[in-house]
Amino acid sequence: MLSDVLPLLAAVALVPIGGLFAAIDNALMTVSPARVDDLIKDGRPGARRLREVLSDRPKYVALTVLLRIGCETAATVFAAVYAMGVLGSPWGIVLAIAVMAVVSYVIIGVGPRTLGSQHAYSIAVNSAAVLQGIGVLLTPLTRLLIMIGNAVTPGKGFRNGPFATEVELREVVDMAELTGVVAAGERRMIQSVFDLGDTSAREVMVPRGEMVWIEADKTAAQATSLAVRSGHSRLPVIGENPDDVLGVVYLKDLVQRGLPPAQPTAVEVRELMREPEFIPDSKPLDKVLADMQRSRNHMALLVDEYGGIAGLVTIEDVLEEIVGEINDEYDTDEVPPIEALDDESGGYRVSSRLPIDDLAELFDVEIDEDEVETVGGLFGLVLGRVPLPGATVTLHGLQLLAEGGPNRQGRVRITSVVVHKVVEKEQEKKKKRKKKREERADEAAAAQADADAADNAESGSPESDDDAAALASSDQPDTTGTAERTTHLHEEAS
Repeated sequence: MLSDVLPLLAAVALVPIGGLFAAIDNALMTVSPARVDDLIKDGRPGARRLREVLSDRPKYVALTVLLRIGCETAATVFAAVYAMGVLGSPWGIVLAIAVMAVVSYVIIGVGPRTLGSQHAYSIAVNSAAVLQGIGVLLTPLTRLLIMIGNAVTPGKGFRNGPFATEVELREVVDMAELTGVVAAGERRMIQSVFDLGDTSAREVMVPRGEMVWIEADKTAAQATSLAVRSGHSRLPVIGENPDDVLGVVYLKDLVQRGLPPAQPTAVEVRELMREPEFIPDSKPLDKVLADMQRSRNHMALLVDEYGGIAGLVTIEDVLEEIVGEINDEYDTDEVPPIEALDDESGGYRVSSRLPIDDLAELFDVEIDEDEVETVGGLFGLVLGRVPLPGATVTLHGLQLLAEGGPNRQGRVRITSVVVHKVVEKEQEKKKKRKKKREERADEAAAAQADADAADNAESGSPESDDDAAALASSDQPDTTGTAERTTHLHEEAS
């Protein structure tokens, strides 16, 4: 009868409906509001309704979950009723639960959710109007269930957003690179933005010893000449000593002052300098960049914990931490932070200003030296004196060779360090020695073979008749001993 089959038909109808709500649930969790805004600009039908749904995403996600669970539960009950009527025993309930568990997992759990992820925007846009209509009817029930769930759930509720920590966001960026959404260079820049807050200004500054400054009593013409020769558009102006920074003079101001009818030789630098900006050398780079944007100042003087000038930092130094090295026509003498050597030794040429942590990460070693921060400082610490070009040290399984020369002031300084792993270098030497031994052995064997071939070619036949006779006699069988043994046996027999 039809009444007996109705529970089965109801169960069969509710299963795909539950799968539809599962697909909508996954689609709502996948779509991005920014992408939906683009769909609205493109005039996609239903995009505006979807944007309204996303404005209260938790409510509609809870609604789809409620509808999915309701469909699954009702389908299981109808299947159990049908099984009880057919089998006429409690085993029908067990059979119905087992069958519905498999059906629910495949048809509601796996398949629709996969489709919801693959076609998230199409499903979400087409279902937004239906969700809003159902939401009007079931909103009171949904809110009541959410309140009950929050009341019985321990803790302070759920976080607002898909990421709880920066580490999770970094993992998403790495995953985006693996899937081809972002390029490798874009991933590095995004990760570098995250690192700005963990990098201090001291790590990227131009140290005090490499600063180019000018005294306040110098003329504008002298300052212009120094700026042109050094390639810097901003020069710190000092008083009695480098710690007494009075201001900063801009090449633009010097050039404007030097145009006719002005008299640049009669103007001192102190009359053209601007107010300097001082910041602690421990300040994170993200805050340094924010200060530079706010004050519209592209250079700041760094002050150490003792009140002295530690160095200076420019907006270019900060941006290089994000996008990499920025070299202009005046940066021909700058050393790259890390440069792989052209040979097969596996070594690198690194800047003497490279942080120790970067060197340790490059060679996968541990370097625990709290007294210094850079490779050049580490070199001097181990060496026990000011390092000069050509000096070598070995530490932590690494061999360091200093390189450099005179700077603009004529002082001999190290600018780069060639680093090899000691184990790799020794293995390379052993390989080269072994290869040379094999080559010498091959050459000796080849020479011996050539000599033997030459001797055989010169002889061609036995050297004399006596040698030929000896060879012939050696080939004849020895019958003398056999004859003697035969005679002896005959005598014994007689």
